[in-house]
Amino acid sequence: MNILSGIRVLDCSIAMAGPFAAQRLGDLGADVIKVEPITGEWQRHAAAGGATGNQINVSFLSLNRNKRSLAVDLKAPEGKALLVEMVKTADVFLQNYRPGVAERLGVDYATLSAINPRLIYISMSGYGEDGPYRLYPGQDLLLQGMSGAMLSTGAEGQPPSPAGQYLVDAVTAYSAFEGALAALFHRERTGEGQLVQINMLDAIATIQMQELSVFTVGGKPQARSTEAHAHSYIRAPYGVFETKDGYITLAMAPLAKLGELLDEPAFAGMDDQTHGWTERDAIFAAVKARLLTATSAEWLERFRTADIWAGPVYGYADLVDDPQIRHNGTFVEYDHPTEGRVKTPGFPIRFSKTPSRIDRGAPLVGEHSREVLTELGLDRDAIDRLVESGVVRQHA
Repeated sequence: MNILSGIRVLDCSIAMAGPFAAQRLGDLGADVIKVEPITGEWQRHAAAGGATGNQINVSFLSLNRNKRSLAVDLKAPEGKALLVEMVKTADVFLQNYRPGVAERLGVDYATLSAINPRLIYISMSGYGEDGPYRLYPGQDLLLQGMSGAMLSTGAEGQPPSPAGQYLVDAVTAYSAFEGALAALFHRERTGEGQLVQINMLDAIATIQMQELSVFTVGGKPQARSTEAHAHSYIRAPYGVFETKDGYITLAMAPLAKLGELLDEPAFAGMDDQTHGWTERDAIFAAVKARLLTATSAEWLERFRTADIWAGPVYGYADLVDDPQIRHNGTFVEYDHPTEGRVKTPGFPIRFSKTPSRIDRGAPLVGEHSREVLTELGLDRDAIDRLVESGVVRQHA
């Protein structure tokens, strides 16, 4: 038994944010049915890094485990009728259509909640369901640029610094996952379903709660420094520093203690909070010069012995093989029928009585169409007719 056993999710989303949110529900035991076009969801045809896999590219594989695939043409009346029938017994409906598409397809909240008042309807968008930007493309990098976060790092005069991951997509996925869980809890108390709206712009703004409050409440400008300081609102030293053989991170070290360790007597008379701001570039430059004199391992040993916050700079090869990562079981492995042995990040929350699970990897297009429609009450002949007419696709 898992936390969400007995909960059925209809995942009509594409790309990353929606599928990632639905996958997390599946990891907790929900029966997630990926309702995708006959040709397959968009992400099946967009391979990040060119990692195409055998029959499923790695991008899709990573975001769609613990799901069954129903491939159906929702523009066909018979296809839409199948989805409507499934909504009657669904608990969560998740979509990230462009504004207006759900209404045109007849799968908007007003329509579906009239069919099933207990339905939790998760609607995800780039900028909001209405407003001046409602039709703008909701793509991760565009939202990162708009969020202000790119100017919280890096040096003055240098280009803005995007994140090294699909940050806005991931944060939006987590927000949708939280919203679904909260709405399910509300329904347990009241029996009521509801509309839950998440947009990428609000999601990326909200996780900058501290930074934006420093600006709006504290009145502190978002000022990048001359040196490549890692955050405009954190005192020096704070950033990535080159060593004799690589790079390390160093964060908010007590200046007097750091001065002793680096043989920088000027640091001794500095106040951490005052001079850490007013002398930010000078401190950074002095630390940068000193750290070039020894290896990363040597500096990390010295800093840890002195209880100064420092750490390594990893690539993915280092991360995957890290002893703490291995100890935590951060990565899970399972066998996929077409992709072989899969190693991928698992579910990060640990439950003592109801752990997450992986029952299946990402499905092939329409792999479970016949299975799902049989559960819906259709007999073999009816399903055969839908497949032959092209309304439904069943993977061979």
